[in-house]
Amino acid sequence: MVYPILVILIVALDQWVKHFVTVHIELNTSQSFIPGLLSLANIHNSGAAYSMLMGKTVFFYVITTIALIVLLVLFVRAQENSWLYLGGLTLMFAGALGNLIDRVHFKYVVDMFQLDFINFPIFNVADSALTVGVVLLFIYVLVDGKE
Repeated sequence: MVYPILVILIVALDQWVKHFVTVHIELNTSQSFIPGLLSLANIHNSGAAYSMLMGKTVFFYVITTIALIVLLVLFVRAQENSWLYLGGLTLMFAGALGNLIDRVHFKYVVDMFQLDFINFPIFNVADSALTVGVVLLFIYVLVDGKE
């Protein structure tokens, strides 16, 4: 029961932060949040990381929908009670859903976290959830995976 609640909380946080940023930060600008470390930006991204596949909205609809279905099936069929496995699937599902909501509503994703100390793509809460989910699944495969 905790996993669906986690999805709702992550998607809600993602959407709230995106709304906050679009209301308080002018488009294509950033404001320092933690000097030298992190800025908050307001970027509209119609592609993926590093703006790859810009404007391929239908492609992202299809791929994300397929990914959500696969993640849901894997979760429902899970024989494991490993928090690494189920948590990874949950975070990936929440991240994909958060970005899909933006794509359906706006035709782009709002990105806001800009690392000031390294050249890294600007990202959002949903991207972070996806990344942590992938890392958890990778650790699961290395540590707990039977195949």
